[in-house]
This record gives sequence, C-alpha cells and structure tokens, in this order.
Amino acid sequence: MSKSLKRVTRALLDAGLDTAPVEIGAATTAQMAAEQLGCEVNQIAKSIIFAGQESGTAILFITAGGNRVNDARASGLAGEPLGRADAALIRAQTGFAIGGVSPVGHLTPPRAFFDPQLMNFPQIWAAAGTPRHVFGAAPTEMLLISGAQLAEFTE
Repeated sequence: MSKSLKRVTRALLDAGLDTAPVEIGAATTAQMAAEQLGCEVNQIAKSIIFAGQESGTAILFITAGGNRVNDARASGLAGEPLGRADAALIRAQTGFAIGGVSPVGHLTPPRAFFDPQLMNFPQIWAAAGTPRHVFGAAPTEMLLISGAQLAEFTE
C-alpha cells in the first residue's frame, strides 16, 4: 500500500468513517471513474488544486465531476489571483501526485472549497491518494472531514 493511500485510509479511520478505499483501476477522467463505479459523473468529487499567486499555497476546490471551476469565482473566494499548480507544488504541499489528490489526508491541509452540487447525492466518490483508488462517503461527511467551505465556484 502506498504512503498516500495509507494516509487517506488513516484520515478516514480517524474521522470515524466506516468506509475504505477501493481500487477501480486507472481512471483518467471523472466520466471514466463514474462508469467504473456505476454512478453519475457528478457523484465524482474532483479535487482541483490551484496555486495562490500571492501566497504560493495550494488551494483545493472539490467539485462535481461534470463541473468546471470558474477562475474568477475561485479567485474571489481565495482572496487572491489563482494560477495553475504544478506537480511539484501539489506533491510538496499535499503529498499526492496529480490524479490521486484526495480531499483528506494532506501533508499540509489546504484551504478548501466544496461544490454545493455534490450535496444532491446520497453518496459521492473521491480519489483516495492514488489514481487507482477511490473512497465513497455521504457528501455531508466529505464536506466535514475535508474541512472545506461550501461555496459556489463553478461555471
């Protein structure tokens, strides 16, 4: 088991969630993950990391799989201009590789924002620290354990 997957598993246990990551194979898009899980694309909670252009910190946007982050809204929420986060920043601040960024288990927990559309489902799925693993949870649980703020930031 990878260090990243162990960190997410530990975070889920520490939060008291009765869920464990499952391996679904390589899914490079939210649509692929949804097909493998047999759920709607918007039940996939994508973890999108931006870099604060003033702070230099990673900022996490957890969004429904079919949605896109609106740059202006996201920057407004962050209180600073946002740019693309490169793989080195993501790895250094979250401990995850691109494609496996989880909403929980970060080395340094980022400021995080949560797409309200995810609240429309009984269960949602998120990356569990690797591009091949996901975990499921009720959206209220994922919102709580991620430390995210519910906010509108999609197009």
